Amino acid sequence: MKLMIASDIHGSAYYCQQLVAAYHREQPDRLLLLGDLLYHGPRNDLPRDYSPKKVISLLNPLRNSVLCVRGNCESEVDQMVLDFPILADYAFLEINGHTIFATHGHLFSPDNPPPLKAGDTLLCGHTHIPANRDMGGWYYRNPGSVSLPKEGSFHGYMVLEKDFIWKTLEGTPVKV
Repeated sequence: MKLMIASDIHGSAYYCQQLVAAYHREQPDRLLLLGDLLYHGPRNDLPRDYSPKKVISLLNPLRNSVLCVRGNCESEVDQMVLDFPILADYAFLEINGHTIFATHGHLFSPDNPPPLKAGDTLLCGHTHIPANRDMGGWYYRNPGSVSLPKEGSFHGYMVLEKDFIWKTLEGTPVKV
């Protein structure tokens, strides 16, 4: 199974279009979104081409492939316009030998992890900073942000087949 993982679109139609183009280029079995899809949030500047309605129109056609967890910027009204479920706080996945606890990162994080076994992955967005860290038996991994990367990081996503690979929206692999 090929899984594409992205987070923190924050209503940017410009970067969501690039993500959708990457989705079609990657041809994953599933697209896992780690929250904060439509709203920019009160602590963030408006992202480029802020247009939540356009983001809705870009994501809804992918509904049969999307798995999503709720970010701190999601609300019940967002669920009314999106054609895939978004309001679960986490998802527990077993993919290609990887046990993954997928969440946005505002409830569970490296500082407040859920119960994990050795080798498990805590997969979060929220910080807008890509990460790939061994936490002493389990792993913390973050795809960074599609639209509002922080600390000089890139606009990007991750792919999981055998291993986790970070990529720019253009598809260039990045070492994290």
